[in-house]
This record gives sequence, C-alpha cells and structure tokens, in this order.
Amino acid sequence: MCTTVSNRWGVNFVVCQLFALLMAFWFRLYLHPSKTSPFIRHVVATLLGLYFALFCFGWYALHFLVQSGITYGIMILAGVEHIHKYCMLVALGYLSLCQITRVYVFDYGMYSADFTGPMMVITQKITSLAFEIHDDGFSPLNQFLSTDRRMPSLLEYFSYNCNFMGILAGPTCSYKDYIAFIEGTPYSHRDHEPSRKLKGSRHSEPSPNVSEVIRKLAMCFLSLMLFLSVCKVFPVERNIDDDFIANTPFYAQVVYLYLSMLTTRPKYYFVWTLADAINNAAGFGFNGYHPDGTARWDLISNLRILDIEFATSFKMFLDNWNIQTSHWLKRGHISLCECVLCCSLSQSLRFHLLAGLLHWLVLNPSAATIAKRSGSSAHWHFPDSGLTSLVTSEV
Repeated sequence: MCTTVSNRWGVNFVVCQLFALLMAFWFRLYLHPSKTSPFIRHVVATLLGLYFALFCFGWYALHFLVQSGITYGIMILAGVEHIHKYCMLVALGYLSLCQITRVYVFDYGMYSADFTGPMMVITQKITSLAFEIHDDGFSPLNQFLSTDRRMPSLLEYFSYNCNFMGILAGPTCSYKDYIAFIEGTPYSHRDHEPSRKLKGSRHSEPSPNVSEVIRKLAMCFLSLMLFLSVCKVFPVERNIDDDFIANTPFYAQVVYLYLSMLTTRPKYYFVWTLADAINNAAGFGFNGYHPDGTARWDLISNLRILDIEFATSFKMFLDNWNIQTSHWLKRGHISLCECVLCCSLSQSLRFHLLAGLLHWLVLNPSAATIAKRSGSSAHWHFPDSGLTSLVTSEV
C-alpha cells in the first residue's frame, strides 16, 4: 500500500511540476507586470497553486489554507511586539500536530503521507514574514512596507504561501522578494549591482535567460536518470537490514553507506533544481549581476551540486545543501531563542525546543573549528580534504 501511494505521489508530483513549468512561461509572457495588475497575478498564482495541491494531496491540501488562515488572523490581531512569537508557536504547533497525526494515526499508510512536506515550506514562509514584520516594527528605517500598507492583504498572504511556483517543492523565499516579483520591481529594494557601470537602467530586470532554464532542466533530467538507474542497485534500506549488518564487514558497510547515499541525493537534486527552473521561467529569482555584467538567477536556488559532491568540510556541505532553509535558520535563530525563552511554556518544553535549536547552532562553529585546526598543517591538508569530502558525502 505504501509503495503504491509513494509511486502515485511521485507521478502526480512530476506531472504537476511539468505543468507548472509551462504555466510559468505563460505567466511570464502573458501576465507580465507591464501587461496586467498585481491583483490578477496574485489571483492566478494562488488558484493554480491550490489546484496543484488538490491534485497531489486531495482534501488534505486544506491544511495549507487552515494553517495560513489561522496565522494571518494572528498577524491581524496580535501586536507587532508579539506577532513573531505567536506565529512561530502556532505554525510549528500545527505542523507538528499534522506530522504526529500522519505517523501515529494514519501510520504512513494513507494518501496523506506527503502533505506535510509542503507544509514545512509554508511554515518557514509564515514565520519568516512574521519576523520581518516584527523587525520592521522596531526599525527606525521602516523599510519593510510603506506606512499605508504595513500588513499584507489576505490575497497577498495566500499568494505568497500557496503560489503555483513553490507550493509543491518550495523553496522558501523572502516576502519582500516575492511581492517585488509580482509587482514588477524585483530590484528596487535590493542593491546587488556591481560598482562599475552597466548598460541599461540600474533597476532594470533582464528577461530570464533561456539557456539558464535549459541548463537547470538538463541537470534535472540527468539527476532523474541517475536516480532511477542506480537507486535499486544500492537500496538505502539495506543499511539497517539485520542480515546485512551481521554478515558484512564494517568497512564494507561504510562503503555501501556512501554508495547508497550517493545514489539517493539525485532525487533531491531533481526536485529542487526543477523548482528553481520553474521560478526562473516565471521571472522570479533575479539576484542582480555578476561582476562581468551577466545576470544572476540564483536568488532562491536551494543547492549547489558540485560544491556538495566535492565538499571538503561539513560546513561547506551544509552551506550548499538546502540553502534557503539554512538562510531561514540564520535569519531567525536569535529571535527564535528569544521566542522560546520568553514564551509561557513549560520548562521541559522550553528545554527541548532550545536543545533542538542549539544542536544546529553548535554544529556549525564546531565543524568550522575542526576544519581550521585540521587545516593548520599544509602536509595533511590534501588527505584531510579528501577524507572529509568522502565522509561529508554520506550526510
């Protein structure tokens, strides 16, 4: 039953993402900001996103609307001083409730087994927006929104959380970047221009580079073919098989672990690179210019494949894997500490929430310190980098 559900979900996901790619080109060409209003762009992006969610998850997609609706009500009713705390607790609490329900009630055996994946991305978006509003409310520069439109409208909020470009696979993006994309001003609030003069308007946005989209689609195809061809040769489940553990030498288990992880990662390369290509095809993802004047389309890219496969340190691996989630953690970890410490929760719950956060906070500096000390000797630098690359690839 679980295998059938998984296969059905995979087919539905690929079909929806390919259709989303076609809609992204159409969205860019026929609903360009110069041709239509932001209202129409918001409506179309939201309706398409909800349709894809219903197609893939059935009525379980209503959880996306419920979670977004509850947190929007909190944003309207709560003061700026506490909005980030309440939204964080409610969004994570609702996500946790759905996760616990699908594990212990449905036992992974129903079609609901996958809808919490997109909910994780929506949770990141909700909390990111709440922290942005809170930080802007206490900022003398007041750069988040104009004074007459501090809070996003309900349509803007649902469009940000449930748009067709990111409803299935994300990635997380800043609310400011998304609204600027919808309104056709993706460069007015950013300053990524190189210091030297470039031809054209300073705040102009180039059309998506077709070759960039094709390059990402080609990478998707290669990743998918690699995954489908070798994933059954080295099934990851064998790593915990009792007979395999009992009858296989330890060094062979380590080698098999490396190979099985190596053949599993292309699945994520396919999903995230395809999501990036969809956003780029719609015109979202412009990140300024390279020093040579060429446009960058990596604003919401979620991974760098070569840097992952040839990572020479654990930190380098983390910096290039699930990039947008890493940015979300880095932007919000200080406020998250404050939220967890100051909210009226039990001492035990505060401890466990902080422990989960501190595991992430301690891991990065520890990895950096180890790498720095290991690299102090030029004689050991090359073998150390090679060994570290091998070990980190198993993550």
